[in-house]
Amino acid sequence: MVKRDLLLGLVLAGLALPAAAQERFITLASTTSTEQSGLFGHILPIFTRDSGIGVRVVALGTGQALDVGRRGDADVVLVHDRAAEERFAAEGYGGPRRGVMYNDFVLIGPAADPAGIAGTGDVAVALRRIAAQRAPFVSRGDRSGTHAAELRLWQEAGTDPVQGRGQWYREVGQGMGPALNTAAAQEAYLLSDRGTWLAFRNRQALRILVEGDRRLLNQYGVLAVSPQRHPGAKTREAQAFINWITGAAGQAAIAGYRIDGEQLFFPNAGEPG
Repeated sequence: MVKRDLLLGLVLAGLALPAAAQERFITLASTTSTEQSGLFGHILPIFTRDSGIGVRVVALGTGQALDVGRRGDADVVLVHDRAAEERFAAEGYGGPRRGVMYNDFVLIGPAADPAGIAGTGDVAVALRRIAAQRAPFVSRGDRSGTHAAELRLWQEAGTDPVQGRGQWYREVGQGMGPALNTAAAQEAYLLSDRGTWLAFRNRQALRILVEGDRRLLNQYGVLAVSPQRHPGAKTREAQAFINWITGAAGQAAIAGYRIDGEQLFFPNAGEPG
């Protein structure tokens, strides 16, 4: 009986070990682009293998992801709206901000291109033509980094698309994937990050029509949530993640992620950005 009880105890202890190991994790609030592009599916298992720290991702628009950090419901945020990131740090919710990687935005539209924007190379000119033609345009409308970038570009174009809301300008209030699906179904224009576009399969008549404008650069940054604001934040594990993703191993993992041979994100943690 003693021998059987000892054996049972050892078995139960063995079953408990994986669960205990899994309890070492961080919650990462990030953007839908990093999740839907498949980047996290590629790099996070490498981080967990290297560190023993699991990562639970909450994928939202950048504004919502930063709000999750403000509430203390995440340990670290990785987003792409520099101005919003710097406000987050200045308000004492986390930081310091560190650059991680970049890709770019592309202006997508139907191959028929009713606004005639293909090949302009100037995103402001393209947006003015879309507005002038009242051509269907899908906006994420979700306070994401992509939405913030889109609004900045409309402002630079000297055009207020809100005047066309409910007519040619359609806000979906969702992530990049659903917005792309809506644009494909309606043969509409929209702004997308290149990574999600490359991973997107339901393209139908959609094509990249404008790219390469310097204003389309899309920089990502990472910040740990402040333990002063939120004593429960897993600061040590969060910092381990930041050190990894901005270090040689994480930067190599980012550079190594490709779809159909095309690199989606370009590491630049050692550069200003």
